[in-house]
Amino acid sequence: MSARLFTQVEVGAMPFRLGLEDGVVTMGSCFADAIGTRLEEGGFRVERNPFGTLYNPASVAAALERLIDCRDITEADLVQHEGLWHSWHHHGSFSRPTAQECLEACNGRIRQAHGALRGARVLMVTFGTAYTFGLTPHPSLLSREGERMVVANCHKLPAAMFEWRRMTVGEVVDIWRPLMERLAVFNPRLSVVFTVSPIRHLADGAHGNQLSKATLLLAVDELVSIFNSQFSIFYFPAYEIVLDELRDYRFYGPDLSHPSVLAEDIVYDRFQRATMTPATIQQAHNNAKQAKRRRHIPLRVDVLAQ
Repeated sequence: MSARLFTQVEVGAMPFRLGLEDGVVTMGSCFADAIGTRLEEGGFRVERNPFGTLYNPASVAAALERLIDCRDITEADLVQHEGLWHSWHHHGSFSRPTAQECLEACNGRIRQAHGALRGARVLMVTFGTAYTFGLTPHPSLLSREGERMVVANCHKLPAAMFEWRRMTVGEVVDIWRPLMERLAVFNPRLSVVFTVSPIRHLADGAHGNQLSKATLLLAVDELVSIFNSQFSIFYFPAYEIVLDELRDYRFYGPDLSHPSVLAEDIVYDRFQRATMTPATIQQAHNNAKQAKRRRHIPLRVDVLAQ
């Protein structure tokens, strides 16, 4: 009798089936980017991280509310630092040399993603950390409730400008409960798939990272429990597949925090099996192979043409 040397994480099939004609919106951590990229290569219509990489539930929720409203950011939402203009609501990939360029980049994607979300079949939300950075310097940057505005990215500004704290399970649920109700009205055919990123945020400390992930897992579980009879909402166990089933540093990159490409491929394969028919999986595989061929540039075109 051979010993079993890994824990199999069971992933049940979801009640919907994703087709190539269906739209997908991904939002959240860079793990959402990794899965979104693979969906794009497979030929799906994907709006991938329209605000760039977002890590905490408060920033993802604020971005989704802005998409539903199709609400532009303004120059009041920007900050200039080290020769670039940055949006407090966006990742640094949207930063530009002038305020106008930054606004055009940010608001162009907001309008595009508003339409994509309205027509999407699946919204995939990936939470990375429960820790937030609240901006402290000026009363105009406080929320209506007088709380510090949670920023999506600090853009390398001084740490003294921010208050670092961990959200509670109740705070995450309180933000997302009304947002889920808004999404159900905005796009009644939308299915929401939550994941918790397996990327380890070791800057928070090993114990702090575990507390953060536990907060996210409990919050998502509560949201699924609240809405599972009213709304198409699911949890996909990407975190458990990497942390429990793979459970080996060979499945991490050189920083020992980010999953390796192989680990991402394994998680994506499990996601496909949970959400797609075998025929769709095969077609997506063929599309991805063709996309890789198109990206390949021969070193000696003259020789290959002979």
